Amino acid sequence: MATAAVVAGPSSAAVAADPPNQASDGARVVAEQVVGARQVDLTIQSPALGTTAKVRLLTPDGWSHRRLGRHWPVLYLLHGCCDSYVSWTRSTDVASIPELRDVLVVMPEAGAAGWYSDWWNHGAGGAPQWEKFHLTELRQILERGYGAGPKRAIAGLSMGGFGAMSYAARNPGMFRAAASYSGVVHPLADASYWLPFFGFSGLDPYALWGDPVGEQDIWADHDPYYLAKRLRHTALFIACGDGTAGPFDKPGRTDSLEALIYRENVTFADRLAELGINATTDFYGAGTHSWPYWLRELHRSLPMLLDALHTGRGVAAGIAGA
Repeated sequence: MATAAVVAGPSSAAVAADPPNQASDGARVVAEQVVGARQVDLTIQSPALGTTAKVRLLTPDGWSHRRLGRHWPVLYLLHGCCDSYVSWTRSTDVASIPELRDVLVVMPEAGAAGWYSDWWNHGAGGAPQWEKFHLTELRQILERGYGAGPKRAIAGLSMGGFGAMSYAARNPGMFRAAASYSGVVHPLADASYWLPFFGFSGLDPYALWGDPVGEQDIWADHDPYYLAKRLRHTALFIACGDGTAGPFDKPGRTDSLEALIYRENVTFADRLAELGINATTDFYGAGTHSWPYWLRELHRSLPMLLDALHTGRGVAAGIAGA
C-alpha cells in the first residue's frame, strides 16, 4: 500500500499517510507529523495555493484506530492576521477541552494575511486561493481519509472571525454554526484602515479584492455585512470588546483596533436584527484585541457550536459542497 512522504522534527514522532489522500484537483497530503497528544500536522501540496500549506488536526477519541467510513463532526478554528495554524494550540487550552474529544478540530494555515479569500490579482485570478484550499481541497481530503463528516461548524478570531462569517455566508448550508471573536465583519466600512493589513509582508493590498471604490462589488461579495441575509439558517455567535481596559489588561490601556472592530460588530449585529436573523451576541464592554478574551469567548460559544453540530438546530436544509 502506498504511503506519503514523512517530515519529522527532532522531538516529534512521525507517521506516514497510508494511503495518500487526494482532492479532486490533485491536492494531496505529502506528510503527516504527530506533534502532541491527539495533535497531527498535515502538509498539503495545493494547486489552489501553488505551494504547500500546513493544517493542524486535534483528533477525537478513537480516531487513530478509526474504521473506513467512521466520521466525526468537524469544528474549523481559524487564526488571525500575522499568525499561523499553530496559534490555537499555542495560545489556548483547546487541546484539553473535554467537550471536544468527540469532534475533529481543524486548524488550517491561511497565510499571515491571506484573508480567507481567493485573491483577485487584478482580474488575473490564480494563487493564492485560500477559500478553494480550505473549503474544497482540504475538506475533500479530510472527508476522504481523515474521518471528517458532513456536520461542520466554524469559528475564528480577528481575520479568522472575518473568515468564519464570510465562509459561512458565501457557502450557505456548509456550516451549521459560525462564531466570530473580535472579527472583521464589515471591512468595506473601514476600507482605508484594512488595506495596509492586506499588504502585510510586502503583498500588494489591491491584489486581494481590488480598489474599494472601483471594485466595490468584489469587496461586498466578501463582506459579512452585505452577505448577512445568507446567514439566516446558520447558528451565529458574535463577540467583541470595546477597546478599553478589561479584566485581562493593565489599567488605563486602550486599543484602537478593538474599538474600530467593535463598531463594525455592532453594525453587523444591527443588520442581522433588521433582517430578522437570530444571533447570540456577547458585546462584553471593556476588553482589548488579545488572546485572553478570545479564549474566554471560545468557551462561551462552545455550547452553541456543539449543539449545532450534534442536533442540527438552525441548519439550512441540505448541506452544500458534497
